[in-house]
Amino acid sequence: MTTTTTADRAADRAADRAAHRALGEFLHARRAALRPQDVGMASHGVRRVAGLRREEVAVLADVNVDYYARLEQGRERHPSAQVVDALAHALRLRPDAHAHLHRLAGSPPAARPADDRVDPTLRQLLDGFSNSPAFVVNAALDVLAANSCALALHAPFAPADNLARMVFLDPAARRFYPDWTSTSRATAGHLRAASGIAPDNARLRDLVRTLAARSPDFARLWATHEVLAKTQDAKHLHHPVAGPLTLTYQSLDVRAAPGQQLIVYHPTPNTPTAEALTLLGAREEASGRHGGRPDAGPSPRTGP
Repeated sequence: MTTTTTADRAADRAADRAAHRALGEFLHARRAALRPQDVGMASHGVRRVAGLRREEVAVLADVNVDYYARLEQGRERHPSAQVVDALAHALRLRPDAHAHLHRLAGSPPAARPADDRVDPTLRQLLDGFSNSPAFVVNAALDVLAANSCALALHAPFAPADNLARMVFLDPAARRFYPDWTSTSRATAGHLRAASGIAPDNARLRDLVRTLAARSPDFARLWATHEVLAKTQDAKHLHHPVAGPLTLTYQSLDVRAAPGQQLIVYHPTPNTPTAEALTLLGAREEASGRHGGRPDAGPSPRTGP
């Protein structure tokens, strides 16, 4: 049994005080960085402080002035998430600073709604991976955008719209993924992890119901509740035109769009896989399709 000592309790209190000081210092600094005209307020009288007064921040956030003063002084504990959101709005915080304020206050921010729109600059980035398959997926593994090389790689699937549907319901999967057992386990584990992060995601719930009804393999894997959220690994694929391919992949969260991930497959340079992908990408470009461009990306709603 673990015994809490006096020293442990003192250390906890010191850490708590330091956290409150950090919150107060952050609020004070952000208040000092704003002028009344920045927030649409008129300036009256001689101003003895840099930036906004505490009273002005309290008015903007619709909180009691004394309460706000206690927050800055480190005398108030654990403001609610609603108060933190109001202060972030009053102080004109950008999203990263808003999230930082929540962390300082120990209050979880409200979940941002999932967005399936792919930013045009991200689509341009996809096209920059000319000889590497690159695509964007959401939490349900819908393919939201893809470059020419990715479209060519997934050409055996009809359509190449959702990675989970492709793995469990498309007959091409068993040949395309030589180690289908591991691929299917990882795919189900990813969806299980995503469902824990976004339990209210209607698209994800619909996909799981469809896969469980139509694929006994998925239903069995889903029942294990195994969670797998890999960010990099090796891929062994078999393409009907290019033959066997060996790739590594990186999966990166898109910070501007919660739930979206950028996935890039990397071939080792000067290998048969690299040469095959170059040829596949060139053929795809010649076919007239434009991969990651806004008017030609795969539709995420053609799947189950």
